[in-house]
Amino acid sequence: MLIKTNRDGFGHPVASEITPQSIYEGRRNLIKLMASGVAGAALTSWATREAHAQSATLTPKPGKLAALPNVRASLPGAITLDKLTDYKDASTYNNFYEFGTDKSDPAQNAHTLKVSPWTVQIEGLVKKPGNYALEDLLKLSAQEERIYRLRCVEGWSMVIPWVGYSLSELIKKVEPLGSAKYIEFVTLADHKTMPFVGSRVLDWPYTEGLRMDEAMHPLTLLTFGMYGEVLPKQNGAPVRLVVPWKYGFKSGKSLVKIRFTDKQPGTAWNKAAANEYGFFSNVNPTVDHPRWSQATERRIGEDGFFTKKRKTLMFNGYETQVGQLYAGMDLKKFF
Repeated sequence: MLIKTNRDGFGHPVASEITPQSIYEGRRNLIKLMASGVAGAALTSWATREAHAQSATLTPKPGKLAALPNVRASLPGAITLDKLTDYKDASTYNNFYEFGTDKSDPAQNAHTLKVSPWTVQIEGLVKKPGNYALEDLLKLSAQEERIYRLRCVEGWSMVIPWVGYSLSELIKKVEPLGSAKYIEFVTLADHKTMPFVGSRVLDWPYTEGLRMDEAMHPLTLLTFGMYGEVLPKQNGAPVRLVVPWKYGFKSGKSLVKIRFTDKQPGTAWNKAAANEYGFFSNVNPTVDHPRWSQATERRIGEDGFFTKKRKTLMFNGYETQVGQLYAGMDLKKFF
């Protein structure tokens, strides 16, 4: 679905101009569902009309997750027309080291994750710190949740219809101080529900960070769902970050804290192997990982191991939207 935008391609029309009133008012039902932790409940009766309009393959098999009642296409300049990754692939081939290091581990082990009640703490250089319950975060959105059909890369690539809103909406609401230059994102590290927390692979809890201008970019998403439904636990339920022009490990899952700071925060993979994982970690095919080339990628569900890989695009294909954030920077030095 294409919608009229302003010149920069990121205008958002009024919700009622896109979605029928009966649908967008169902947002209250969504808040109740998310707050009560119904990720395993049967599909509700209200439909995700705009989500279904995106693709016949958008919605997974019924009875798995709770449907999001009112999502629509947004950011048309960023919506890829690439074929969607199959839901089964997107929800069973994951990196979530708190539940294991094999790609199939999260889907097998994440059922232990408790997603309700859920609170995200906002702290640091900000005028409105506090503990925000999941339903509070949903209410902070200026409009109904929107669907963003975006590429993501984690050494392989997928095209996933994420559901959420631009993180900038939350940032504006909590009013960061002028001295805040970075945002640190801290994820849950619960030994009781996450069996691999405490392993020597990483320093727990898992942390990530963005420069303030990166966090304010409309493509940086606070995400609550995918494929028109609430996030599966293995994909970062109940709330995660999505930064589509960076490698997947920059998009922290199961967020519990967002901290505004004047110093560049340490990040999980940078602390584990600074020579391999830089702070920025933009998708840059001209900068090889020390142990492999990043010039090509494999699209899950489309390219087999013996099929020719596709060329990796600068900034994962979003150079037009985000390239200006790094004007004048040496992207080989600041990788």
